[in-house]
Amino acid sequence: MLLNALRNQLKKSSYIITLSCFCSSFVFADTIDCTTNSSQLKRICSKQYDEQRSKLNNKFLTAYLVTDAPLQLLHDTQKLWLNQIQQCKSKNCYQQQFDARLDDLNFYTSMNQTLTQHYLKFEQGQLSKQPVHLQIHQLDKDKLKIEGIAYRNPNNRIETQTFSLLAYSTPEQKNQIIDNEKKCQYHFDFQKALLIIKSEQKGCERFTGIYRLYD
Repeated sequence: MLLNALRNQLKKSSYIITLSCFCSSFVFADTIDCTTNSSQLKRICSKQYDEQRSKLNNKFLTAYLVTDAPLQLLHDTQKLWLNQIQQCKSKNCYQQQFDARLDDLNFYTSMNQTLTQHYLKFEQGQLSKQPVHLQIHQLDKDKLKIEGIAYRNPNNRIETQTFSLLAYSTPEQKNQIIDNEKKCQYHFDFQKALLIIKSEQKGCERFTGIYRLYD
């Protein structure tokens, strides 16, 4: 009798610990918090964006629980996205930014992130105010795909809201990269947790700088 009571007590304790850990992960996840009365979030916390906000929060929590991408990447890209959407001046801009973030979160939950290295641009130890996200995909043992997205003003026309980089290389030649479209030549200096990108060509400065590796 005493043994059964002790066993039941242990089950309850285990359940409470598991539940608390599960809930704490939700608290840590960066959903859009409209309880802070932040003036910066006033517009996206308005009633007209209830549906979009709820959908994005649910998708973020799903990504947080199932993605194999680095969790800190989710947090930092969420910060960058919040900075972007706060620049919006029209309803169309807000909708485009919600859709863009949903696409990003779908990517994090549907793709095998273990074969991708993610880098975000930093300036003076902080995330760059002009965000740049670089991804290096291991397509196979002899081929790499390098994709970069530099974000511009979200109020621009949708085709000019981002600036892209696309290149293919090999593990042996990954230090010298040529953009397929703009033919910009970059030198990639891979360090332990950083990537330093340089270019001597004019008009190719947008992707130069210091990047942090997310692993």
